[in-house]
Amino acid sequence: MLSWKYFAAALALVVAQANAETHTVHFTNNCGFGTPTLIQGPNVLSTGGDFTSNGPLVSAIAYLQTGACGFNGEGCTLVELTLINPTSPGSGSSADISLIAPHAFSVTSGFGYFNGCDGAGADCTNANCPTAFRNPDDTFVQVACQSDNVNLAITFCD
Repeated sequence: MLSWKYFAAALALVVAQANAETHTVHFTNNCGFGTPTLIQGPNVLSTGGDFTSNGPLVSAIAYLQTGACGFNGEGCTLVELTLINPTSPGSGSSADISLIAPHAFSVTSGFGYFNGCDGAGADCTNANCPTAFRNPDDTFVQVACQSDNVNLAITFCD
């Protein structure tokens, strides 16, 4: 009987892991310079390699560190992102490009969802791009996704 309890516990663990929430952020840097950087709070999560979260990735930022960017992307084009499985209609993942001061256009930047909401994203190719936040009320530029375990590809200089 003891072995059945171990089997049941192992099976429950496998099922829980199979249904675990994960999200990957992938970078492509076509600029020939700079370091793609992914930050969450005080933590550097990636400097160019894929980053996979085991659970939600909330309030992260990404930018191309050219040597002129502050730690939180000050002075550079910023991609803001939250990747989280939706728990109700209208909740879920969101990403946007920000040029709200102290951020400023530095390089062409864009993002797109994959493994769900494929094709949804935004690009900012110049300082006047209409797809970027310029003030906190520009919520229309946010790109939402209601898919579980969605991933985000961020591209610089495309």
